Amino acid sequence: MSDNEKVNVLMVDDQPGKLLSYEAILGELGENLIKATSGREALEQLLKTDVAVVLMDVSMPELDGFELADMIREHPRFRHTAIIFVSAVHLTDLDRLKGYQRGAVDYLAVPVVPELLRAKVSVFAELHRRARQLEGLNDELRRLSGRLMTLQDEERRRIARELHDSIGQELVAAKMFVDGLLEPKQIPSDQQPAAEASRILDRAIQQVRSMSHLLYPPMLDEVGLLSALQWYVDGLSKRSGIEASLEVQPTNFPRFAPELETAIFRIIQEALTNVFRHSGAHKTWVSLTQRDGSVVVQVRDDGHGIAEQIALLRPGSIGMGLGGLRQRTQEFRGELRLTNLNPGTLVEVVIPCGDVGASSRNVSSPGLPVAAPKLDRIGA
Repeated sequence: MSDNEKVNVLMVDDQPGKLLSYEAILGELGENLIKATSGREALEQLLKTDVAVVLMDVSMPELDGFELADMIREHPRFRHTAIIFVSAVHLTDLDRLKGYQRGAVDYLAVPVVPELLRAKVSVFAELHRRARQLEGLNDELRRLSGRLMTLQDEERRRIARELHDSIGQELVAAKMFVDGLLEPKQIPSDQQPAAEASRILDRAIQQVRSMSHLLYPPMLDEVGLLSALQWYVDGLSKRSGIEASLEVQPTNFPRFAPELETAIFRIIQEALTNVFRHSGAHKTWVSLTQRDGSVVVQVRDDGHGIAEQIALLRPGSIGMGLGGLRQRTQEFRGELRLTNLNPGTLVEVVIPCGDVGASSRNVSSPGLPVAAPKLDRIGA
């Protein structure tokens, strides 16, 4: 919404003459003025248009202003819509209190002062316009942030392939050359340095493979999410000593679009990294469930839990890890929840998959477990 774009102002009164006077007073604001002569007509207008301000008479037949305000506030879309009550009869402090209790931003007496009414409606119209602009900017920021994460994943994939296909192959060739200098059964003393060089190259090859797979597991592209997750969870147990398990429901878990599978893998990877680094846990459980058009990810541990401000995801309380996890969740319009279990912590992510769940790849769902690459240095 631009600075000059008009917003809608809904005027509700059962007397057409009053509506005409409001129209004359507010006309110079240049906004879209919508008239309704009853509460039900006002509800119909609200449901089909985006309204910035509701100027509402209190005394109306069938559905009075207070009842209409209650109905408006019950709808999630209109919880923050500005409501201004106007009345020539209900002018006691108790009446005003009832109006404010129903979410009114102001309560005016008839006859209204034209300049005052224009000023009040103008302020709330402008606030609504700014809120819509901010919403648009936030959407754009989310889009750009999602694009940045996609580019990061693509760069990780490229670096992983470079490590595996270039540096890794060079190390393998060097090891083969060194091994060719050694006797297969007995190593003379003058060839001990060559044997040590071979062992160093072995370790370097394993480290390069670990880095490559952690940057971007090739199994994610080759055989899918479940195999990559099983490999990662097994690697976490081997490296950290934390007993980790993976449960998947249903057993014939479907394949998803590549970007969603990558996001789910990174979410679980980040949650397990936090378990490894911060929880002091001995056990962790990962579950992946597909139900009712959503993917539900749960990572639970038996550690010492998290601070309340972190569980509430308050600004300034979470680090880059949880921030990235939340951003990946929001990219797919999902929901992130953190819960202290006493002992332990539950990280739960729910992502709608109805619109992105159908994979573009004609790959059948792999079963579990699938043999994972044998790496010595894997995990968080």
